[in-house]
Amino acid sequence: MEQKVFTEKEAAFYLRVSRSYLAQDRMNGKLPNRTQGPRFIKFGKSIRYLREDLDNWLQQFRQDQ
Repeated sequence: MEQKVFTEKEAAFYLRVSRSYLAQDRMNGKLPNRTQGPRFIKFGKSIRYLREDLDNWLQQFRQDQ
């Protein structure tokens, strides 16, 4: 079965970004001159990322040349 829900650590590995990037994005929200991170789910203290949201986030930066 294909994994559909990721922890912060798994999402960072999947995206090849640091965990601190994801954490800072969640804490700071939208800041000027900073790429906004992917959507996330929060319940209690747990943070999860859906594979679909991670893939959509990557797609928005795809360059066609």
